Amino acid sequence: MQLHQLKTKNKSKRRIGRGGKKGTYCGKGIKGQKCRAGRKMQPMIREIIKRYPKLKGYRENPSNPFLVELSLNDLEVNFKDGEIVSPEILIAKEILGTIKGKMPQVKILDGEIKKKLTIENCKVSKQAKLKIEKQGGLCQNGSKN
Repeated sequence: MQLHQLKTKNKSKRRIGRGGKKGTYCGKGIKGQKCRAGRKMQPMIREIIKRYPKLKGYRENPSNPFLVELSLNDLEVNFKDGEIVSPEILIAKEILGTIKGKMPQVKILDGEIKKKLTIENCKVSKQAKLKIEKQGGLCQNGSKN
């Protein structure tokens, strides 16, 4: 006897869980979400993604996190006539502090001033620069907007 001489019964596989006389629950139990056809359970990764906050727009960092803005009023109060203003001196006078151990960039904005000051290594707005120069002061090194 050889393999091709064997006779097997052509018995089709039972399609269970479809009603009628042959229908059984096929180990899925009775009713409920888990006994139905098709996957209706959410994958865990989807639930995790849905819990994250949805941020609007492109996630940009602030333009310059190390930029500190001061008004001319602050300089008027803390400096004497003819003094030099720079980030190092501002930190020494404890008007500013370092940011994460680094020297901050300083931008001086508009305000009122009546003293002659020299501004070094600071950015200065156009209006502030006009008022400083009107009082006889100077803006040097990196005083652009």
